[in-house]
Amino acid sequence: MAPTVQLELQRVVDRWRQLPLDHALRALPAVRELVDRLAALGAGAGEAVPPDLGPGVVMDQLAVVVYDASAAPGCDADGLAAELADLRRRLA
Repeated sequence: MAPTVQLELQRVVDRWRQLPLDHALRALPAVRELVDRLAALGAGAGEAVPPDLGPGVVMDQLAVVVYDASAAPGCDADGLAAELADLRRRLA
C-alpha cells in the first residue's frame, strides 16, 4: 500500500473513532458507498461485496477493501488517497 494511501486511511479511521454514534449513523451511507466501490475494484469477478454490518465494523471493512484495491493492477494510489481524504473531510 502506498504511504499516502496508508496515511489517509489512518486519518479516516481516527476521525471515525471520534464521531458520536448519531453522526456516524448519518455518515455510514457515504462510507458504505466507498467500501462497495472499492470492493468491486479489488475483487475478482463474482466476489461478494462486504455485507453492511453497521458502524462498528465499517472501518475494518474499509481497511480491507483499500488494501485489496491498492494491490489491484493499475491502482491509482494518488486517486485513492484523494478519495479517502475527501471521505475524511465529509466526516468532519
